[in-house]
Amino acid sequence: MSRVCEVVLLISAIVACASAATDIVQQCPGRSIEALNDNVKLSPCKRAPCKLKKGTNQHISVQFMPEHDITEVKNHVTAEVFGVPLPFVGVDGATICDKIFKEDGSVAGCPLKAGTKYTYKDSFPVLSFYPTLQAKVHWALMQGQKEFVCFEIPVNIVN
Repeated sequence: MSRVCEVVLLISAIVACASAATDIVQQCPGRSIEALNDNVKLSPCKRAPCKLKKGTNQHISVQFMPEHDITEVKNHVTAEVFGVPLPFVGVDGATICDKIFKEDGSVAGCPLKAGTKYTYKDSFPVLSFYPTLQAKVHWALMQGQKEFVCFEIPVNIVN
């Protein structure tokens, strides 16, 4: 019987490690968004850390349902480099209302209604002047100064 328990524990540990290895997107500190990895997609990223190749475009898709009506949405995107959050040039602070879609694929625009499912779709350049390094990207959708969607992605910026 103890041999069966050992095998079950070993299989459970392997499955847990495999699941953790496929999680590309991470929770923001102090936050817990259900099914985060199912609702946030970054392509072409297959596994963490995501390789962001200079001179290319990355594509992002974020499904969300606001708890409150939202009048305007902006990106807040930083790359933590050596413990310092730096604005992700070309993405941070951008108004994104024109990049939010309804479930049927039509443009939703702003304002957004509480309890309605939306998808934010965007692409962004990995600019050639970005340094080659490892970083943690903090990405938030904000109304005013309040984050209503937040996640982090470990990345490697590569040539």
